[in-house]
Amino acid sequence: MKPSIYSQFLDKKRQGKKSFAVLIDPDKVDSNKIHEVVHLAINSGVDYFFVGGSLVISSHLDQCIQQIKASCDIPVILFPGSPSQVSKYADALLYLSLISGRNPELLIGQHVISAPFVRNSGLEIMPTGYMVVDGGAPTTVSYISNATPIPADKNDIAMCTAMAGEMLGMKLIYMDAGSGAKRPISEPMIEKVARNIDIPLIIGGGITTPEKAYLNCKAGGDIIVVGNAIEKDATLINEISAAIHSVPVAAI
Repeated sequence: MKPSIYSQFLDKKRQGKKSFAVLIDPDKVDSNKIHEVVHLAINSGVDYFFVGGSLVISSHLDQCIQQIKASCDIPVILFPGSPSQVSKYADALLYLSLISGRNPELLIGQHVISAPFVRNSGLEIMPTGYMVVDGGAPTTVSYISNATPIPADKNDIAMCTAMAGEMLGMKLIYMDAGSGAKRPISEPMIEKVARNIDIPLIIGGGITTPEKAYLNCKAGGDIIVVGNAIEKDATLINEISAAIHSVPVAAI
């Protein structure tokens, strides 16, 4: 029996291995772009595809995932912006609870509405504490969530938020500066969070260079997510993947 994706996350974390996830927003790609990204991902050793976005106003979420699945064996994980962004064709779902905000709809309200549909989807469900960090510019996720991001220099707030998420039963913590962030999450903040939780830590938003991806891993990120930079230049996939997978393995 194939191990669950979450068990893969845990095994890699125990071994000190870092992972690279390419984020694909169905609103921003067409069939040709998907083909290009998948081809580069296969050749570059990408570990996961995250698929989703804050809006997803197009109707081809299923089509996007099916094209990826038909072309490779890289797991596809849904990164939804709303309960409607669920596809049975994916492998797993990040069931996001916005623990950094104070909007009850994104803490539990929308989950109550989506629970029966999500349960019946057949997807592997991974409860995820989602933390939005100020990236220096307004982002779609901040606007849609109507929630104030964690200030970029408040490392203690980020640490305590992540600790609370873990103790409330979240299986993952996802820290996100938002798509196209001018200022990615700092290494000191990542390190402070990573040192105080035991569950896998996902980092995304504003990562545009292999060097930044490498430093985020060194600071304690377990899975690095890049989307916007790859939308602009898909060839970055190879360089960023090489940087992430070159981080020395230091088992926890």
